[in-house]
Amino acid sequence: MVTGGGDGIGRALSVGFASEGLNVVICDILGETAQSVAQEARALGVDARAVAVDVSDREALLVAAADLRSAGVSPSLVWANAGVGAGATLIEGSPRAIEWAVSVNILSVAWTAQAFAPALVAMEGPRHFGVTASSASLTDVSGPYTLYAASKQGTAGFAEALVAELTPQGVGVTILYPGLVNTRIWDAARARPERFGGVARMPDHVGDYWRKAPGPEVLFAPLMETIAAGGGRCVVDISGDALKRFEDRSDDIRNSFKEWKA
Repeated sequence: MVTGGGDGIGRALSVGFASEGLNVVICDILGETAQSVAQEARALGVDARAVAVDVSDREALLVAAADLRSAGVSPSLVWANAGVGAGATLIEGSPRAIEWAVSVNILSVAWTAQAFAPALVAMEGPRHFGVTASSASLTDVSGPYTLYAASKQGTAGFAEALVAELTPQGVGVTILYPGLVNTRIWDAARARPERFGGVARMPDHVGDYWRKAPGPEVLFAPLMETIAAGGGRCVVDISGDALKRFEDRSDDIRNSFKEWKA
């Protein structure tokens, strides 16, 4: 089961899992895109279902999970992938823009886990929970998209909490930290709920920066290696500079420790 599975990284994961022979449930706020990906998956010879659900709505996720269980579907691999871009800063961002980024990029990880993890813990056999964070989760928050970068550090923090909670219960957990890939995250507000400001469209030229990057399919092979190893961190440093920025951040934190004496 993949949230945000209708396009971008979520679609690449959904189709990739289907190519491995896994039946898939594609959850997306846009039902028609979820249906389209489900059709792609079925063409690969597996069973696929599309579920229209807003992952920022905890009750909606709980209902979706209950409906799937009633239909005899209990996913043994759950991927909290849904995420939104936010071209705003903490100081100048509107309250609703900040609430939207936090609700989707951070809180939905908890809501997805509350909806699906209890069944994972209860079932037998291989079980796995995945979270899509970002290479921005590992480096210092920098401009211009500080709200997005800060929220994805929260994504990784919630994912680490799930490692602590689920691993002792026999559920593998993988955290994916992708670098820049060619998705439409820059136009995420095309599906923004009304309570967060409603639909807004970005000019098409804004996506030119993302179009220069490889497609999200490049993430799948290293991700499957991590899952096969039982889980862990999967960092795909596409730009080639994330490791250096991570090391600089780590050095800065290390050098910030001061000796303390009673």
